[in-house]
Amino acid sequence: VQLQASGGGLVQPGGSLRLSCAASIRTLSRYAMGWFRQSPGKEREFVAAISWNGGSTNYADSVKGRFTISRDNAKSTMYLQMNSLKPEDTAVYYCAAAYRLYGLGPAEPYDYWGQGTLVTVSS
Repeated sequence: VQLQASGGGLVQPGGSLRLSCAASIRTLSRYAMGWFRQSPGKEREFVAAISWNGGSTNYADSVKGRFTISRDNAKSTMYLQMNSLKPEDTAVYYCAAAYRLYGLGPAEPYDYWGQGTLVTVSS
């Protein structure tokens, strides 16, 4: 399984971006998926996760109400809509997939990882 994250870039505080994660498998519906991020000098942290059919989601407190995770299994793609971006959201964002239907907690393990896409929030 290969994951390709895209959509990162430079955005001003208060702006929006939508990240995409394209998977190289047609049976994405067998996988729970998640987004993580890592800022310079910090450990990777959980951002959001979504169940196999999108029916359940989980968010880190720091992004709750601003970010929305979604997926389109027909397109083998997951998304992260990021609104009201703050400078502290600056990080490399990684998508991940796990061969399970649920298990959306921040400490749950993932089997596959994408290469990351850089999001910079700055004026």
